[in-house]
Amino acid sequence: MGMLLGLLALLVVGFGLYVRLAPSDPARWHVAPPPVDQPDCGVAAGEGDARAACRLALPPAEALAKLDAIATATPRTTRLAGSPEEGRITWITRSALWGFPDYTTAEAAPDGIGTRLTLHARLRFGQSDMGVNAARLQDWLSRL
Repeated sequence: MGMLLGLLALLVVGFGLYVRLAPSDPARWHVAPPPVDQPDCGVAAGEGDARAACRLALPPAEALAKLDAIATATPRTTRLAGSPEEGRITWITRSALWGFPDYTTAEAAPDGIGTRLTLHARLRFGQSDMGVNAARLQDWLSRL
């Protein structure tokens, strides 16, 4: 029985280490968000992802710079790739307990006299994010 518990503990620790230490490949995660037909900043949630699109009265680089400041001030969030000047940024936000990574990509493009900002937040492990990605997008957009 003790050996079985030891093996189980080793598996749990191994899984936790894998989740926290698995590399994040920018080529896989730092990609253009899929098109969204919601220009009103509404967040559409799926099973493990969320999407949003907004029109802002700011130049693209300025809109992304503001969003980057909001994102990087979010606990356990770091920039994976991109910059406001590039027009696209991807961040990793990790869950508090296990450190599960969620990836959020924002892309800003000129749209008339302003910017069309498109966001896509998605999980890496599992099937459902329990609404966490949609809530994060809603929070970030409300602070823009």
